[in-house]
Amino acid sequence: MNPVRANVDPSYDLAAWREAARIALQAGVPPEAVTWISAANDSLISGVDASTLPASAPSSKVPASFLSLAGAVLCHRDENRHALLYRLLWRITHGTPKLLAISTDADVHRAYELAKAVQRDSHKMKAFVRFRELANGSDDFVAWFEPEHWIVDRVAPFFARRFAGMRWAILTPYRSVRWDGAALEFGAGQTRADAPDYDSEETLWQTYYASIFNPARLNPRMMRQEMPQKYWGNLPEARLLPELIRTAGERTQDMVERAPLQVRRRVPAALAAEVAPQRDDTLISTQREASRCRACELWQPATQTVFGEGPTDARIMLVGEQPGDQEDLAGRPFVGPAGKLLDRALAQAGIERSAVYLTNAVKHFRFERRGKVRLHKSPGALHIKTCNAWLAREIQLLKPRAIVCLGATAANAVLKRDVQLMHERGSWQPFADGVQTLLTVHPSWVLRQVGGSAREAAYQGLVRDLALLTTVALSD
Repeated sequence: MNPVRANVDPSYDLAAWREAARIALQAGVPPEAVTWISAANDSLISGVDASTLPASAPSSKVPASFLSLAGAVLCHRDENRHALLYRLLWRITHGTPKLLAISTDADVHRAYELAKAVQRDSHKMKAFVRFRELANGSDDFVAWFEPEHWIVDRVAPFFARRFAGMRWAILTPYRSVRWDGAALEFGAGQTRADAPDYDSEETLWQTYYASIFNPARLNPRMMRQEMPQKYWGNLPEARLLPELIRTAGERTQDMVERAPLQVRRRVPAALAAEVAPQRDDTLISTQREASRCRACELWQPATQTVFGEGPTDARIMLVGEQPGDQEDLAGRPFVGPAGKLLDRALAQAGIERSAVYLTNAVKHFRFERRGKVRLHKSPGALHIKTCNAWLAREIQLLKPRAIVCLGATAANAVLKRDVQLMHERGSWQPFADGVQTLLTVHPSWVLRQVGGSAREAAYQGLVRDLALLTTVALSD
């Protein structure tokens, strides 16, 4: 048979190789008759272009495990990988359908070796890519990485999932990828000079890394095995490693000679006094005490305590779940998107925001970080229970005529029972001392509705619920 030239461009693309292999397989071209070429590895050997071959056999089915293996093998830089995969494909479709299960087969063994190398390189990229913020104030992040194999397209979706909330780019010598918050965009390779080599957060990170570095567990050989020195140039902490390694012996000896600290099995009285809310008869003093609360861990990542806000003689108290990102930064409740929607709903229901008292069941912002974005994370039962003392003090001091619970978390915290919000919304529930509680949805729930009509219907439902305040809660 005349030689056949099969083109794969780009050389690591599974779809391109699969199409060329399908045509050659249907034309009955044996592996030894195919010369595999690509833009990176063109061949001077003449031959028939595989794309012009007529099909002489129907398409063959191959196991999904083979395609998965092929996707990894194609990312390897081995120039013979295309021929290796076609040879495996030919054998699978010509009498040995379970070929991949024969681990002692030379072709199978080689394919798994290449795939394993690609997997190792992919792991290194996930572990050693370090994003640095551009200094132009654009809130964009760029990282430089030098992979051993063609893995950028393979690994990029991982970074899109992991850092979905930030805009970033990863530059490599052969390919670049950019994430704009919605889609991945691939481009040509770049140089290291195109990526920043420092940003303002690195000093803080280096301080943290140096403080957690344990000299007693230092193993330089294992460190270099797991974190090859070729990647050290991309890692801010790597600049500290020579000094940390050099002084490891001295620091270990200092740890050995240091007097042991006795484990505290009880909270010291001074700290307990600081944590425990002290009785006071004013909202201002209570707010001051809450700002020092350390009863749960939420105070550590949060910017500040977000206490209630409003007139001390307010007849209506609105209770939400917890402060959001903007509330955490401003130190005031309901100032973000949900707060603006609530303002509009209150006005449409005939209620002035300045006349109501706004607070939350939990006083600190609980979140998880995605890049520079802090995504809301619902508070746990412990957080709600811990903060309930502050909420109870607010209710006791304010003595409102009506309490509006915005969302299930607020309703559970106020009524101290599991609330079926969508079944009980728009209804009044007895609280204590003649105070009534109105249950409705949180404004953020309205914002999460998909589609203009669904969101508008949810908004109008919130307005109808709030309008009940003027006819029931405030009647004498």
